[in-house]
Amino acid sequence: MGSAHQIVAAGILVVMSLGLQCVGMAILIHRAKVYITREMNKLNSLDVALLVFHFTFWVLALHLLQVLMWAAFYRWRCLPSWESGFYFSATSYSTVGYGDVILPQGWRLLGPIESIIGVVMCGISVSVLFAIITSLIGAQAKSPAPPKTQNRAASAPNDEFVGSH
Repeated sequence: MGSAHQIVAAGILVVMSLGLQCVGMAILIHRAKVYITREMNKLNSLDVALLVFHFTFWVLALHLLQVLMWAAFYRWRCLPSWESGFYFSATSYSTVGYGDVILPQGWRLLGPIESIIGVVMCGISVSVLFAIITSLIGAQAKSPAPPKTQNRAASAPNDEFVGSH
C-alpha cells in the first residue's frame, strides 16, 4: 500500500477517535454537572466515591471502544485475526509497543499514529476526571451538612455528678 492509503486511513481513524472521545467526554461532563447541581446535597462521601468509580469506569470503557475501533481496522486491512488486531491496537494505544506483532510494510505508519492518539486521549480523560473530582469535592464542601441528631440521654445532665463538687 502506498503512503496515500495510510494517510487517508490514519486521518479517518484519528477523526473517529477524536469524535468518540469528544462525545464521551461531553456525556460525562453533562452527567457530572447534573450530579453536582441537583444531587450533591444528598450525597455522602461514599456516594461521591461511587460516582468517581462510575466516571472512571466509563472513561476506561471509552478507551476500550477506541482500541476496538482501531483493532477492527487492523483486522480488516492488516492482520489475520481479531486477537492479533486487538493485541496490536492495545499495545500501540497504551504505548507499550512490545513489537512481537507488527503491521505489514504498507501500514506501519498507523502504529505510531495510534500511540500518539492514545497518549492525547488518555491526557484528555485524566484532565476531565481531575476536573470532575475537583468539582465533586468542592460541591460537597459547600453543601449543607445534614443536621446532627443527639441522643436525648447523652444531652441530659447526669444526675450522679450534679452537686458532687
